[in-house]
Amino acid sequence: MNLGSYPIQISLTNGTQVSIRPMELKDGPGVLEFFRKLPAGDRLFLRDDVTTPEWLDRFCHQIDYNTMIPLVAEHGGKIVGNATLSRTLYGWSTHVGELRIAVARRLQRKGLGTALARELVKLAQDTGLEKMVAAVVDNQMGAKRAFQNLGFRPEAILKGHVKDIHKVKRNLVIMTNEVSHIWAAMESLLQDYLPSRH
Repeated sequence: MNLGSYPIQISLTNGTQVSIRPMELKDGPGVLEFFRKLPAGDRLFLRDDVTTPEWLDRFCHQIDYNTMIPLVAEHGGKIVGNATLSRTLYGWSTHVGELRIAVARRLQRKGLGTALARELVKLAQDTGLEKMVAAVVDNQMGAKRAFQNLGFRPEAILKGHVKDIHKVKRNLVIMTNEVSHIWAAMESLLQDYLPSRH
């Protein structure tokens, strides 16, 4: 896989300049700090407790650009976004990749999530993936809207599949799209929301 084009610089819709590049082991402490600063509501439905050193150790040791490609976004020397593309090399889902994105609250709705998704889709194309999957809890309206803007559509709803910190059951929405369709949708969006990419 060609990662030689990184880091890249992008301009968000509010003019903030952000650098995006693949995560390295040395980024571990910064990634942990990033997740610890996320509001509790933004971490509520993550699969792991991303605020613990134990999680960070597992996550860092999973970095393998063949099966899990993590990206970080930086501004002012701090990590302000994290995104991963996960895939399997064997079995019946080798053509499918799973996408996960988290963005600092102050930079949400500024185009950073779209920019990270764009980079993951480019990487998905490079690895020959054909389909992208994202799992969103039904009341995460912002995340659902963002994926819908990229052409994702609900493919399955798992009722009562997750519980929040108050033990309230929520539906998990599995959203999917073909890689080629996502790219077309993002190119249209980026004309409006990401005017420059250096």
